[in-house]
Amino acid sequence: MKLYFSPGACSFAPHLALHEAGVSADAVKVDLRSHKTAETGDDYYAVNPKGYVPFLVLDDGTTLSEAHVILQYIADRKPGTIAPAYGTIERYKVNEWLGFVATEIHKSYSPLWHPAEFGEKAVDALKNKLQKRYGIVEAQLAKTQYLAGNVYSIADMYLYTVTNWAHHLKIDLSAFPKVQAWHKKVGERPAVAATQAVERGVKQPA
Repeated sequence: MKLYFSPGACSFAPHLALHEAGVSADAVKVDLRSHKTAETGDDYYAVNPKGYVPFLVLDDGTTLSEAHVILQYIADRKPGTIAPAYGTIERYKVNEWLGFVATEIHKSYSPLWHPAEFGEKAVDALKNKLQKRYGIVEAQLAKTQYLAGNVYSIADMYLYTVTNWAHHLKIDLSAFPKVQAWHKKVGERPAVAATQAVERGVKQPA
């Protein structure tokens, strides 16, 4: 199994999920500016016509794209470890939050990486939308330890990943102390440091 990733991109979420679940996969770095694989210089569009990450290639050649789908696939390799068992109401709650993060938060961040293409008015509107969406997350985290309840899951991994972009893109989260505390707590997990080390090319001790 191969996971194509780019450091700092949303592919960090499934990369983190692999570490959290203890699922083995080869991590292949992609340069999203040149759209080539970092080590071999292969044309990434030949691997994934969509051109973005994450992208998962299974041992039989089957491929999966989209972060929220890949996260679920990884979770189901080790049922009950990083997501509730498939078919339970707890799993549907995790899936509900995955959908919310994908469509309401991740996709609101994406245009902010290219503000000149969208204009100041659109950028301001997206930042306002993110404030409202984080308000929903804040209310949830006032009731539960993690996004989908009191157990850490793939929903937290996805939200943690995109929330990492807030500082760089000047999204003010000061009005959301629960979100900030949750983000700090997730960031202290050993698997986060291990994933960051791999993405930075830092060798881990044997």
